[in-house]
Order: sequence, then C-alpha cells, then structure tokens
Amino acid sequence: MSADEKKQTSSSPEPAIRDDNESSFDEKHFNAEVDVVGMDMQALAADIEDAMAHAETMSQEDVEDALKFIVEAHDRDPNFPTRAMSIIRQYLYDESIKADPVAYSKLYEEVKIEAALVSINSPYAEVRAVVSAHDDPSLPALTVRAFIIGIIYVAAGAFINQFFSIRQPGITVSSNVAQLLAYPVGKACETLPDWGVILPFYGTRVSLNPGPFNMKEHMVITIMANVGFNTPYTNYIVWVQYAERFFDQKWAKNFGYQALIALSTNFIGYGLAGVTRRFLVYPQYAIWPANLATIALNKAFHSDTNTHVNGWATSRMRFFLYCFGGMFVYFWFPNYIFQALSYFNWMTWIAPDNVTLAAVTGGISGLGLNPIPTFDWNVLSYGGDPLINPFFTIANYFAGAIVTMPIILALWLSNTWYTGYLPINSNGVFDNTGARYNVSLTVNEDTLFDLESYQAYSPAYLAAGNILLYGFFFAAYSATISHTFIYHRREIILSFKNLIKRKKFDQDSKYDVHSRLMSAYKEVPEWHYLIVLVLSVALGAAGVGAYPTHTTPAVVLYGILLAVIFCVPVGIIRAVTNAEVTLNVLAEFFGGLWFPGNATAMNFFKSYGYVTTAHTLAFAQDLKLAHYTHIAPKITFWIQMIATFVSTFVAIAVLNFQMTGIEDVCSPTQKDRFTCPGPNTFFTASVLWGTLGPTRMFGSGAIYNGLIWCFLIGFCLPIIFYYLRDRSVIFRYFHLPVFFLGSLIWAPYNLTNTWPAVPISYAFNVFIKSRYLGWWSKYNYILASAFSCAIAISAIIQFFAVQYKAVDIVWAGNKIPYEGCDGGACPAFTLAPDETHFGPGVGEF
Repeated sequence: MSADEKKQTSSSPEPAIRDDNESSFDEKHFNAEVDVVGMDMQALAADIEDAMAHAETMSQEDVEDALKFIVEAHDRDPNFPTRAMSIIRQYLYDESIKADPVAYSKLYEEVKIEAALVSINSPYAEVRAVVSAHDDPSLPALTVRAFIIGIIYVAAGAFINQFFSIRQPGITVSSNVAQLLAYPVGKACETLPDWGVILPFYGTRVSLNPGPFNMKEHMVITIMANVGFNTPYTNYIVWVQYAERFFDQKWAKNFGYQALIALSTNFIGYGLAGVTRRFLVYPQYAIWPANLATIALNKAFHSDTNTHVNGWATSRMRFFLYCFGGMFVYFWFPNYIFQALSYFNWMTWIAPDNVTLAAVTGGISGLGLNPIPTFDWNVLSYGGDPLINPFFTIANYFAGAIVTMPIILALWLSNTWYTGYLPINSNGVFDNTGARYNVSLTVNEDTLFDLESYQAYSPAYLAAGNILLYGFFFAAYSATISHTFIYHRREIILSFKNLIKRKKFDQDSKYDVHSRLMSAYKEVPEWHYLIVLVLSVALGAAGVGAYPTHTTPAVVLYGILLAVIFCVPVGIIRAVTNAEVTLNVLAEFFGGLWFPGNATAMNFFKSYGYVTTAHTLAFAQDLKLAHYTHIAPKITFWIQMIATFVSTFVAIAVLNFQMTGIEDVCSPTQKDRFTCPGPNTFFTASVLWGTLGPTRMFGSGAIYNGLIWCFLIGFCLPIIFYYLRDRSVIFRYFHLPVFFLGSLIWAPYNLTNTWPAVPISYAFNVFIKSRYLGWWSKYNYILASAFSCAIAISAIIQFFAVQYKAVDIVWAGNKIPYEGCDGGACPAFTLAPDETHFGPGVGEF
C-alpha cells in the first residue's frame, strides 16, 4: 500500500484527493500508523485519513455499536478483510487484552478507525476502489440525448443479436460495446444547441444539451443496453415449433402468439427483481463484483482526477486505451491468425492418435490437464474473469474441477455406464452405437413420445463428463438452498421481516453510506413491480392457453414457483461470489417429470423457471449498478421497462423476417450458414427431457438412477462445512456451491477454461492487492474492462471482415490443435466387427 498518492488536478466534481504525505487530522488523537491500519483494513491512505477524521466525532459507545454491527453482518463474509475481523473480535471478546493498557489503547485506536470507515464508506476495498461515497443529486441522468442514444443502441443490439443468433458461426454484441461507443456519441451531443421546454405540472426544463455529458447519463445508456441486448428466450420455443426439421408447426409464426410469450418471459423477471431488492440490492454484502468493472470504465471516462500510485502517473483513461489497443490487436492471433494459441494442446502433438493422452491433456475434447493450456484471455476467463472475481471464487471453482477430473477419467476408463464407447468430455446425447441420438425416431407425428418407436431404437447415453455433470448439478441445487440458509439466514430473515412491514430501505442505513445517499431519491414501491408480475403472468397464460400448444396455462405458475424458491439463494451466491447457479437442468428435470411426453410443455416450464430466475438476477444486478452510481430508482425502473419493450419487438420482427425471408432457414445446407445451431440444441434437449423424459434415465431401475442421491448429499454437505469453518482459514473461504459450480465446467469445457485464471487471480487480487493497493484500486478493474471491451470489438470486426465470408488462413498453426484424437474426440472402446450395439438391445430396455 503506497503512501505517495498525489493530487494532480482538481477540476473533477468528485471530492479532492489529498496528498498522503500531508495529515489532515490532529495526530495527537491517534497513534496508529496509517500504512499498518491500511494493510489490516485493505484501505487506501486517503480513506484511512477520512475515517480518522470521522472517528474523532465518535464516542466509545458509537464505536462499539459499529463493531458489533460489523461482526453480526460480516463475520461469515468471505469478502470482508480477515485481519480486520480478527482485531475487531479480539477487542470485543478477548478480555485478556485489557490487562495490557498500552496494547489495549493501540487496539482501540485501530478498531475505532474501522468503525468510522464502515460508517462513511463501503467496508469492501473492491467497492471503494471504483464507487464514490459522495453524490450530486442535481446531476441530470435521464436526459433527452441519453434516452435517444440508449434506444438506438438497444434496437441495434437486439437486431444484431437476434439476426445472427441462428448463424454458425454467430456473433453476439455485449453491453460493454454500447458503454464504450456511447461516450464519443455523448460527447458529440455536447455541440447540440441548448433548446428545451419546461414540462407542465413538473416545472422541470428538458433540453437537448443540458451541459457536459456526465457519468449518470452514460450509466443510463449502459443499463438500457444491459437489458435490451438480450433476445427473448421464447424465440427458441418458436423456432423448435416452426422449423420443418423440428416440429413443423407453422402456426407458431403467429405474431400475437410470439408477442404474448416473449413479453411475458421478458418482463416477469422484473416483478421478482423488485420484490427481492431487500435481499439482493440493498444489503452491503451484495457486492455484485461484475458491476465494479462497469463502474470503473465509467469512472475512467468521466473522472478528471489523476493520482500517482506506486510510482505510476498514467491516468485511468490512458491506461484503458493502452490495454484496449494491445488486446484488440493481440486477439486477432488466437481467434483467427494463430488458433493454436487459443487451444495450446501441445502435449497431444507428441502423439496425436494416442487416445488416453488426448483424453487427459486435450484442450478441445479432453479434460485439459495441461500446465500451459492457452494464451487466449477469452478462453481462460470462461470460468470467471480472474481480475473481477474474488480469488476465493476462482480457487473454489478450480478446486471443483480438479477434484472431479479423476472421477470422470475413472468412469471412462472403466467403461461405467458404457461411457468408454463415447468421447470422454462431450455434451452430446448418444445412442447404443455411439452415434448422436436421433430424437425423431422416438416421437410420433404429433411430436409426442412413441413407446414402440423408442423401444425399437435405443436408450439415451451420456458421456462421462456429461453424466457426472448432471450429478453435480443435482448436488449444487440442494447445496445452494442449505448453504444460503445456514450462512445468510440472519440477512434473509431480516429482509423478509422488512418486506412484510414494508420498511423503507434507508431506515437501517447508519452503516451503509450508499443507502443514505440513495435516500435522496424516491424508491419504486413494491406494488409497481407486482403489477408487472401479474400482467406478465396474464400475458403468458394467454399465450399458452389461446394457441394449440397442448400445454396448460398453469405452466406459467409452476415455472414461477421454481424461480421464487431459488431466486434469493442463487442471487445471494452470485452477489457475493460472482458465480451463478443456473437452473436450466433443474427446470428440464422437473419439467419432464410434471409434463411427461410433452416437449412443448417442458419448454414452457423451462422458460418460466430457468429464464425467470436468470432475468431476475440480471435485473437485480442492474438495480445494484444504479444503487452504486446513485441513479434515481424510478429512472432505473422506467428505462429498464422501455428498453426491454423496444428490444422485445425488434427481436420478434427480426424473427419473423428470418422465418419468411431466409431461404432454407435452419437447413444444414443453408447457403449463408443460417443453420440454427442454438435451436437445434434446444430441440434435442426438449425431446430428450420433455418427450423421452428424465424417468427413463434417472427413474427407478434406470441406468443413472444412483445420481439422484446427489440431491441429498449436496443438501447435507454445507452443514458439515459450516461447523468446520472455525477449524481452519481454508474452511472460511471454502464455498461449497461455487465448488460444485467448478465441477460443472465439464462437457464440453475443461481445465483449459479455469486453471490459467488461478495464478492470474492470485497475482492481482492477492499479491498486488495486498502490497500495492493503490495501483490495484486504480487500475485493476480498468484492465478488466479494457480486455473485455477489446475482445468484444475485435471479435465483431473479425466476424464481419473475414469470418462471415469464410476467409480462412490455412496453415499448421490453425490446423494442429484440431488434429488427432483431441480434435476427433476418440472413444476408449469401439464395437467389435460382430457387434451392432453396446448395452441393452431391442426389447431389453
């Protein structure tokens, strides 16, 4: 932690940053060393000095009340500094320290600073690094130019993402692209004339140019892009129903049907997000680490203040441009010019046809056990951005993957459940010859399950990596419930009480500076969100019931019930760790049980169970983003609503054009590659889980029935680790749901996508953070934003410049990763010449 931060400019609207070499407090009141205290609390010298100044106004009773709050709220919080919690507990509960007056006095001085710091700023270094503890409520947020720019970007992003969603390869435009491009457009709008009108009844003047383009306007555009760039999940259902190669139900092109189910699934998450604000937005522990990189980029664009940190004087904006430019150019190599850098499976090059070597070390179809598996940031950050995610998240994620790897290998080599006849790490579904499962051979002309056809064909088989993944999915779901209740029961119960009493969020904001700042704005009442929820349910029920879906409208309520159960536990885990437990497998599992033999009904249950939860968390994350950047909740509510409405109809319009305007759409031989890879995967899953049903794979007497015990195992394990948490510091940071999430990386991903992130995360979020906190606070999240923006922009340009027209560079550096058994996904065993299948034959299952 540096003490040489120096103020260079003072033109920023943010509070001035003092020179750390100059004390702004009377040191006779404090003997604690600034650097020592800063290391214990993971706080910059400027933050410590602000806390020292505030501490002078606190009585001993105030200090002890604050310390008791910290212990109660953060004792089991893995993001709270361990050393700070240790000295607080020592002061409160260690009576022996009082025997040494000098040591006790010194300890009191230090904990007094921590108490003051929590009162005036965030308790987390990650948040303090990018989020201002001050606000200017007069700064305009929802301006005419911000709204117009946001709507244009939402329409463009929804158009591109929907249009190319059925192409192979496709392209996806992320919201950070809009955030990056909004800045020059917003600055250009500063040249517009100051023409405006005064709104009747409000008395507020609305102008084309209210002044300099500010960070709140910029964040409004970003939030609109966050929600507007997502296309309706129900479009997958429509494709599966409409396309000739799938269910061939031409009535599914009805615009009214598409609009009802799309609006319903897109808006239903808002209803739950609003209700869960007390659990996922207002609490301090809900950090939502992904938001910090977004805010850091915003701060880089709009902050005029620059500081010297650890010998670095480069401004945030210049640092961003350097890193962005470097990654933009570099990404051309692993993604297009030299693809061996992306999958650096060098061990398989020694013996390309060695089946076991490829299975263990291969980065494409193998398990990826390789010390240097990739030089591609996009590949290594799949399991989580190592600069954004807390180190304990990355470590738990990797631990889950490395522990389960030998289990997968043992299953495959021992041919358990006939996995040896299949690739070791494939996410495909196979028949008893090792070929891809042909789901059309198990249904009748009405797309309903046909038992005779099924018995004449084959059971469904899963690869070793894929079947183990299902077992750990089951464990992760039950562990999420028990872990969240055990570790966060205090917060959950308190939030429920506040929800029932309709208590204002800022009434308990004594130790939450951002809630105090947000009290200057009117909150959106819960009934606003409940109206959205009720209308969404009505639209969904109408869409399902008024058209020949062969599905009960009650499926909407069934799906929402699943979301209601899981949105708070899953949301808390994501808000704390930045790792999300997705409900797609659970929704498919229960949907198949509740609606056996009906793929469409299962698809609707999946949409209203899995997608509602995913949307709830995404919207809650945006609400927290607005909370951090001090944007009025009513503004956030309406821009989310409008952006989602516009995005939904743009996507539906594009969908209808794709259905009628693209020749041979979804055909494997479509000339422009609009082959519908996503809908094809969705179709396979819908028939496997909806038509065939989970009972035939996991039911009593079925081949994978034993994996059902994973539900019970996952539920019990958090209880054991809860009582072990005080035995070792390792157990304090061991997070069982994230561990299980690491075990889910398989099929088709592998250690290539998680192991390289571990040393990078340790280097930045442990080593640099503990020794050069000033540098880390200023540059870490800027670096993360620069890399993600550069990769997104570079990928878009590469797609339209060379990949869209299939302009390939054919040379060894692009061919060698895909050669041999790693590229070909060789099985361990093959059928003998006189064998026609493995496992039970016709009439035996």
